[in-house]
Amino acid sequence: MKKFFAVAVSGLMMISASAAMAAGDAAAGKAKAATCAGCHGANGVSANPLWPNLAGQKDAYLVKQMKAFRDGTRSDPMMSPMAKPLSDADIENLAAYYSSLK
Repeated sequence: MKKFFAVAVSGLMMISASAAMAAGDAAAGKAKAATCAGCHGANGVSANPLWPNLAGQKDAYLVKQMKAFRDGTRSDPMMSPMAKPLSDADIENLAAYYSSLK
């Protein structure tokens, strides 16, 4: 039983480590976020209730939504064209940046 537990814990640690490595680069995301600031605020907090706050959102949620705008599974006249040119790395980096904010 102890051996099973040790193997299970090791597996979970490897999964956690690979998930951490897959996360974006918040510094690169901050550099890319200048365009986003026009609507979502300089620190991810929108001054307009029509546009959501991005600061503090979960990175997986932000990735999912930005990819949906980029790929056309979610449509918005402002966000869809903004997301269209973003690469997967850009999206991961932006998500890492905004999720790191309070």
